[in-house]
Amino acid sequence: MLCFAYGSNMNWHQMRERCPSTRFVGVALLPDHKLAFTRKSENRECGVADALPEADHEIWGVVYQIDERDLGPLDSSEGYKPGRKSNSYFRRECHVLLDGEDTKPLVVFTYFADPEPNPPLPNTEYRNLILSGARHWHLPAEYIAELEQIEVEG
Repeated sequence: MLCFAYGSNMNWHQMRERCPSTRFVGVALLPDHKLAFTRKSENRECGVADALPEADHEIWGVVYQIDERDLGPLDSSEGYKPGRKSNSYFRRECHVLLDGEDTKPLVVFTYFADPEPNPPLPNTEYRNLILSGARHWHLPAEYIAELEQIEVEG
């Protein structure tokens, strides 16, 4: 299964811990979406990432191949349980562009948050998880610069 990660799951160590079968496929672009922090994570005690539809915006991230046996643990870590009405995140199919190229579309799944009113900002540790993944996978420098500007608590 192909999974697109755009938040803390871009961090290789975190993703391998959650899904031991994870294999890197490539970097990709999710067009017409913007990165936002629309939920509070009770575990992290801060705002966490979401991909909101927005024309003329884009989110860079990582495509991983994961075995189906790791899907349940990944769903659980994202607060998603199939069939449950209320979830923190929902796993949905979407289309990304491998290497940001229109000629390399991929159908993947990713997690979209169920937004909450007035979520807190992310904390420095969470922002650094996102940044470490972005740097590790060599996302575009302009995008990394945007991530560095994410406002944090405190």
